[in-house]
Amino acid sequence: MGKILFKQYSPFVILMIIAVLALFIPLLPNFDEGKYSAPDIAFVLISAALVFLMTPGLAFFYGGMVHRKNVLSTMIKSVVAAGVITVLWTVVGFSLAFGKSIGGFIGDPRTFLFFQGVNSGPAWGTIPLSLFAVFQLMFAIITPGLVVGAVAERIRFTSYILFIVLFALLVYSPLAHMTWSPDGFLLKMGVLDFAGGTVVHISAGMAALAGALVLKRRKSHIEHREVPPANIPYVLIGTGLLWFGWFGFNAGSALGANSLAVSAFLTTNTAAGAAGLSWMFFDVARGKKPSVLGFCIGAVVGLVAITPGAGFVSIPSSIFIGAVAAVISNLVVSWKQKTSLDDTLDVFPCHGVGGIVGMLLTGVFATKTVNGLGADGLLYGNPEFFFTQLKGAFIVVVFSFVVSFAIFKLINLVQPIRVSAEEEEEGLDASQHDEKYSQGTLIVAGQEVPNV
Repeated sequence: MGKILFKQYSPFVILMIIAVLALFIPLLPNFDEGKYSAPDIAFVLISAALVFLMTPGLAFFYGGMVHRKNVLSTMIKSVVAAGVITVLWTVVGFSLAFGKSIGGFIGDPRTFLFFQGVNSGPAWGTIPLSLFAVFQLMFAIITPGLVVGAVAERIRFTSYILFIVLFALLVYSPLAHMTWSPDGFLLKMGVLDFAGGTVVHISAGMAALAGALVLKRRKSHIEHREVPPANIPYVLIGTGLLWFGWFGFNAGSALGANSLAVSAFLTTNTAAGAAGLSWMFFDVARGKKPSVLGFCIGAVVGLVAITPGAGFVSIPSSIFIGAVAAVISNLVVSWKQKTSLDDTLDVFPCHGVGGIVGMLLTGVFATKTVNGLGADGLLYGNPEFFFTQLKGAFIVVVFSFVVSFAIFKLINLVQPIRVSAEEEEEGLDASQHDEKYSQGTLIVAGQEVPNV
């Protein structure tokens, strides 16, 4: 009984302890000597808001594709990351990602503990350090939410919360430091990742693969039962919100209202459009009919693939990147369907493989003509940079998979990571949250909630 009560109350107690500790953090002067650009501040503020919009967009995107008995449980797992990561980022996450470097692999957690010194810290380019911290927070929020699609319909909610915390501390923050911190190991090695091909997409894709392996197959997957999407219009809404928010994701990573942001905006849109068409037309070429899901999934793959190179490649190159990435991910999805791997919503083929393809093609098509602070790629006579991108992608793949696999295994030792067979059959909306939809009516705790 005591063990059950401990598990029941421990998340609330931990949050309250953090809230109380926050009251005793000494205040530092709320000023700095940075010279800011008002247009850049406005642009990055808007970009941060756009990136945040991607999280509910992801909830709609994933929620529309699962079985209707798991819609709410899938959507909340994306959205709850906004709460968990916001608190964690403020307490220690930003320090681990961008604090004083420890060997180029992670930041000193004491640097900005509880955001101390962030408001009075040195400017990050032409914007306040606090604004940079908020912008980066939005990336940290959506990344664990991407993993949801691989473990949907069978992971316990409390286990997923624990995964968010451990993933943010042990995978995301170290990768952000290695890739984007001025003293980061990968950055000093010469790896270029404009907006998160490694930090966000490869890390989430490899964690998705690890989670699918640890949680094993759903009963419906074993029995080869087709799971009809709950609501395809949700997928369309989610795609639109993701596409819209991705402009903040990629263009905002220029960290200023400048020509580089415009270029990144255009490459983002072009790659998404080309990839959506490529996926859909490739399906048609293989004897299928053009589908809503096909275009939506393809567009998201294009957005994933262009992310690492959005500010380094030309606009024409983005057409090739989107089109090729969609075909490769489509083929990996087809291959996966012939195996016993149960990645529910194909997160590994779309985000993991899409991110890898994007990193490698950045190594091919990057040009200093677009970004003087970048590098010339293989196409422009610099094979060394391509191999640097290849090495960087390999390091991130191995690191993300190994650590994520260990995290899932550790959670399973602490508590069952997977719901029972009965709970899975009932659906996670009811078994995990006591909420479900029945013929358009919301049922909460067994009671109908009238539509307003």
